Amino acid sequence: MWKRKSRFLMSTGLGVFMAAASVAATAAPGDWLVRVGPANVSPNDDSGELSGIAGAEVSVASDTSLGITIGYMLSDKLGIGVLGALPFKHEISGEGSIAGLGAIADVKRLPPTVTLQYHFSPEAGVRPYVGAGLNYTTFFSEETKGALDGIDISLDPSFGLAVEGGVDVDINQDWFLSAQFWYIDIATTAELSGGLGEIDVDINPWVFMLGAGRSF
Repeated sequence: MWKRKSRFLMSTGLGVFMAAASVAATAAPGDWLVRVGPANVSPNDDSGELSGIAGAEVSVASDTSLGITIGYMLSDKLGIGVLGALPFKHEISGEGSIAGLGAIADVKRLPPTVTLQYHFSPEAGVRPYVGAGLNYTTFFSEETKGALDGIDISLDPSFGLAVEGGVDVDINQDWFLSAQFWYIDIATTAELSGGLGEIDVDINPWVFMLGAGRSF
């Protein structure tokens, strides 16, 4: 009786495993992988000094928005990934000798990033990958506030390198959970009107995204 029960349990377990394997989402050549979820940008920022004011520096606050990534599998292990998002809004604050000014500006940005990805286990239920590529960041809706209210500010666009890592975990044949991160080289120059000068700012953020995805 025990042997028959053991064989039954083993057969059932094997059947469940094979059924799960047969509905794995996988990542095959020609597949599109779309992921959506909250994305957090955490700047690893550093700045120069505002022209003419010794020790006048700034910091850039983090923000969370809705992120979306679209991937296309070129082969069984190579893919192209594109990171997009709804605009991120960052608060800029005075640091160093102007720390007492507090928050001095808000700015929005879009971070389109394209990477070439390597997928380690494209046919497994858990699929890690890494990638490297390029980022283009554009800034808009720049607006001063607080002590600088009424002064115009503009930030130059940025073009730099990006690296990423991520993992997809299958839910069923079409859907999966996803965790991703990027480190992006973003550097800009902020210019103030009225002859107040300009300041170089390195934002260089870590970007973290959790979400759900679907393969097509």
